[in-house]
Amino acid sequence: MKFHTPSVMAKGFRCASMNCGIKEEGKDLSLFLSDVTANAAGVFTRNLFPGAPVVLGREIIRHGQLRAVVVNSRVSNVGTGEEGIENARRMARSVSQAFDIPEQEVIMSSTGVIGRQLPIEKIEAGISTIGSGLTSDPLVGAEGIMTTDTYPKAISLEVDGATLTIIGKGSGMIEPNMATMLVYILTDAEIPVAALDRMLREAVKDSFNMLSVDSDTSTSDTCLALANGLAGPVDHTRFAEALKTACVEMTRLLARDGEGATKLLTATVTGAVNDTEARFIAKALINSPLIKTMAYGADPNIGRILMAVGKCTHCTVAPEKLSITINGTLVYTDQARVDFDEARVRSLLSGEHVAIGVSLSSGDASATAYGCDLTEKYIEENAAYYSS
Repeated sequence: MKFHTPSVMAKGFRCASMNCGIKEEGKDLSLFLSDVTANAAGVFTRNLFPGAPVVLGREIIRHGQLRAVVVNSRVSNVGTGEEGIENARRMARSVSQAFDIPEQEVIMSSTGVIGRQLPIEKIEAGISTIGSGLTSDPLVGAEGIMTTDTYPKAISLEVDGATLTIIGKGSGMIEPNMATMLVYILTDAEIPVAALDRMLREAVKDSFNMLSVDSDTSTSDTCLALANGLAGPVDHTRFAEALKTACVEMTRLLARDGEGATKLLTATVTGAVNDTEARFIAKALINSPLIKTMAYGADPNIGRILMAVGKCTHCTVAPEKLSITINGTLVYTDQARVDFDEARVRSLLSGEHVAIGVSLSSGDASATAYGCDLTEKYIEENAAYYSS
């Protein structure tokens, strides 16, 4: 499957972004709008302190229909009580009034600092004028949802004559659990709500839910899919495959742009006894600070990989069956370090992608997790995030 570069927008969708005054500079408000009511599905964070937009979003998505998504950055509307709930409602109400669409077909997201009330009057004023900037370029919408992201992210591909567009953001506080950071999937394919929900959950399982920058599950994670049907019906099997492919590609983009990251880190586990253990071990590798710093320093330290696998004590791991590769080079097998070319492996580790492969040889299950290295910049960005 080939991705559009630059990205194009699915038919009947438009977006806009602007600075409404939440940030001193840079865009802080985005709108994604469908010309017609779209079938919709969504998954949200399982963090026990969800933001007001997540609380309301869970109710709104039950209707299975949306026309608009409105998003602000810089303030997450988390830990804000009843005032926060009302402010989230006001965001939807403002979009409803400005674009003459039903309020129940508007869903909202907020991302940024926790524990601050939204400057709702600024957001409402922005919504009243944001329509003048509506465009079919998804990167424009992506600009207003960024926090510590270094660039806006949007990808598109075609399937059966329909277009699938994904816009995403996320840089820190990332280890999704039933969702991702903020991701909006827009398609002009005609797909019933039940099928869309099933496809979305299946795609999220092997993409966003296998992503971790720092092992922390955000209070605001949201992944929405809107299908407005303007391109007509599609083959569900092919569309589901395209959706999974696109979600994995967005996952890789988000991982590589983790806070302070210099490289993409992937861990593929094969030969596990079941999917649950394959996924758990892959995540253990991705989440290990020692492996993250190993990747950053281009240090082929096999002991760190053995440690990360070995600490998964409830999983089936037979040391005598284990083998390890780093960027395709065999470095450990038969319970011993392979006499590999260390200079060559260090050179491979110095690139923008560090790929760890672990073969357990105990079953048929496999999984891949996505993450990034850990650098001084991550600490710098998060040591002053609240006041920045």
